[in-house]
Amino acid sequence: MKIEYAQQLLNKVRDDYNQIAEDFSNTRVQIWPEIATLFDYIKKGGKVLDLGCGNGRFVKIIKEKGGEYFGTDVSEKLIETAKKNYPNEKFQINEPLKLLFFDGYFDIIYSIAVFHHIPAKELRLRFLEEAKRVLKLSGLLVLTVWKPKDKQEKCLKIKFLAKKIFGLSGGLDFGDVIEPWFGKNKGERYFHCFSEKELTNLAREAGFEIVKSGIIRNEKGNRNNFYLVCKKN
Repeated sequence: MKIEYAQQLLNKVRDDYNQIAEDFSNTRVQIWPEIATLFDYIKKGGKVLDLGCGNGRFVKIIKEKGGEYFGTDVSEKLIETAKKNYPNEKFQINEPLKLLFFDGYFDIIYSIAVFHHIPAKELRLRFLEEAKRVLKLSGLLVLTVWKPKDKQEKCLKIKFLAKKIFGLSGGLDFGDVIEPWFGKNKGERYFHCFSEKELTNLAREAGFEIVKSGIIRNEKGNRNNFYLVCKKN
């Protein structure tokens, strides 16, 4: 993917989330039970960055674990909502590729369901390297990305290949998807469908040690995510 187009997609992600912010926020009220254990890595008094914080729904569990909370997001509308929901917490609008924090500032970074919105390998590596920069030595990056169900993933790949053959892919890379949002406010969302191998290889290339990785599912099995716990050495 050309870097200019990747930057356009990043801007589109921001604009689309501003457009669907109210609807999206209404669907993200509670923490998903299946990811709750990922927050057990927080140590009391540790500085925690919620990278791509949305409406701030992880404030409660991070504070319960004793973490000092910081939240950033590209969407002005979602940050507005987060500040209304949690007026005493620290939120700021911030591009994930250029974080406004000192080197080695955080003990742990959470990036839940965000990384799949970053287009192009070059920008994904920049995202990971920037997260590593603001982490303390031995600090952790915990991230999750969407994992389509097997049948869904197969359909998405066939759909992409058909578009590629007929010249309709529009500059997207293999595994990229732009899906409609069917809420009160119509919109779209860009995703990249990772394989677990692709995800772990990227983290290693960015200089992280993989502490743990795998798939987490909800009880119904209709919500699947890859997760990584990465350490800065």
